[in-house]
Amino acid sequence: MVQIALIRPTRRREPLPVVRSLTIADLKDVLSKGLEDFMAMPTHVIFLCAFYPIAGILLFRMTFAYDLLPLLYPLAAGFAIIGPLAAVGLYELSRRRESDLETSLRHVFDIIHSPSLGSILVLGTVLMCIFAVWISVANMIYVANFGDHHIPSVVDFVHTVLVSPQGHNLIIVGNLVGLLLAMAAACISVISFPLLLERDVGYRVAMMTSLRVVAKNPVTMGVWFLIVAVALAIGTLPLFMGLAVVLPILGHATWHLYRRAVEPAPSSAACVTATPY
Repeated sequence: MVQIALIRPTRRREPLPVVRSLTIADLKDVLSKGLEDFMAMPTHVIFLCAFYPIAGILLFRMTFAYDLLPLLYPLAAGFAIIGPLAAVGLYELSRRRESDLETSLRHVFDIIHSPSLGSILVLGTVLMCIFAVWISVANMIYVANFGDHHIPSVVDFVHTVLVSPQGHNLIIVGNLVGLLLAMAAACISVISFPLLLERDVGYRVAMMTSLRVVAKNPVTMGVWFLIVAVALAIGTLPLFMGLAVVLPILGHATWHLYRRAVEPAPSSAACVTATPY
């Protein structure tokens, strides 16, 4: 009879998990561990993330087909906002490898057995709402600068944005607003999802813990967010195909960042039990 390990997070006995101080050396270490996880589990990780390049190509298609060219950049930048939700399966694979458990593709979906599933969905909904706000605001910024003016091609659009005062304003204001929203999303989610995967603490405690980690380590976490942003930007080339490598490495590294940032639960963290399948 085949045995599988189902996620059994600890019960809500720890109101606020203890957070640690982080250094730049810690970031180097978690990135190294993330790369090790990716190298150890490359086939199914790439398969898991293949929908990102596909989504990117469809994004281009949708943009050109429906005359949404001005929103192409905001839509692409949205990967930084919803990425932590999409990486939950990667966190689980890293957790299983860390515990010397099987890491086949099917275990990506073990999250559906987690008592924290409701909280994970709530946090995911929050991120999707932030993403929706970003797209709406980006559209308003564009309309405020260019009105309903139709730009027929990518070349014309890029030229207009780069050489006109309205374009310069669009770049500055749009990127500033996008940065603020992306930072807000990152601060509440960077630790939340890995924590919920391991412990049933509820979404409020998870979000508070993530914010406390950022508040305790503003410089280190700022560098981490910068690394993520640059890596995602590089991953969009060519045609988002690089995300099939960048996203899993960042996802695995985020799990190890959580391990460095949060003290284990007094009850020895998550309990994993073998259950007949």
